[in-house]
Amino acid sequence: MIEKILVCLLVTFFLTTASLADAQQPKKIPRVGYLSEADPARESARAEAIGLALRERGFVEGQNIATEYRYAVEKRDRFAELAAELVRLKVDVIVVAGGAGLILAAKNATKTIPIVMLGAGSDPVEAGLIDSLARPGGNVTGLTRLTGELGGKRLELLKEAVPKVARVAVLNDPGTRSNVVEMKEILPAAARALKLTLRSWEVRAADDFDRVFATLSKERQDGLYVLQGPLMNANQKRIVAFALKSRLPSVYSGTQYVDAGGLMSYGADLAESYRRVAYFVDRILKGAKPADLPVEQPMKFEFVINLKTAKQIGLTVPQWTLMKADRVIR
Repeated sequence: MIEKILVCLLVTFFLTTASLADAQQPKKIPRVGYLSEADPARESARAEAIGLALRERGFVEGQNIATEYRYAVEKRDRFAELAAELVRLKVDVIVVAGGAGLILAAKNATKTIPIVMLGAGSDPVEAGLIDSLARPGGNVTGLTRLTGELGGKRLELLKEAVPKVARVAVLNDPGTRSNVVEMKEILPAAARALKLTLRSWEVRAADDFDRVFATLSKERQDGLYVLQGPLMNANQKRIVAFALKSRLPSVYSGTQYVDAGGLMSYGADLAESYRRVAYFVDRILKGAKPADLPVEQPMKFEFVINLKTAKQIGLTVPQWTLMKADRVIR
């Protein structure tokens, strides 16, 4: 009888000790890899916004989630290297803040770690990133921003704001897939409908801007359309400064250009995009598979006008155009 009691006591002791040991073991904090085309300074606002959206879903940095940041600083030759670094760190999910090239680098680096697109400019199906929007198929899901597909709407808004515009210079990077598609397949048809003449100005590297701007100044245009991409984003201030100096009405896909002095932009509502990124990260960390999470297209769009810039270049924006704007910088 005493032996049975001793055995029971020993079993209870070991079970209690094991339970205490388990309780004392720190829980594994999920890690998010954040892979960006940009540099830390330009990426900080976007990364912070996503962090706040994650906090709304209960994820607090340093408490129950940790983020590993990697920045390509617009250098395409670093995409694969940085993606491989995050894979070696065995992060639980990779958020990719960039275009098709950066997403593809992450996809090539891992077939198992879930990847969340922040908003690819290219069609992700055509780019080979997913099987379809409804059924992504592999380890990639997230958002597509339809950056290029909105090109016609941007030209329409430019024509409306500047009725006399007839010749539009289109600044583009042929090394960015979405730029090529937009230039060849989307803008020409829209331009014909609006009776606009487009002139393509290719910029392949940062050193090309001064040459292109010098030539463009001699061939007077009525407006400037800037396509989205890492090279353009990295030289945002130079582009905006040129447009202001040349008194060229300019249109962009990102609001950051308008905040910096560009005339107008039209594109997906970025704040809503950041909230949706947090949704995907939340679902994946709770066990959902990327292949089962349909890729989302933007539902909200934002039209921004900078009236300070309009005044500076001597332009009076029609009242009906201002009434359409979601935000006006005065």
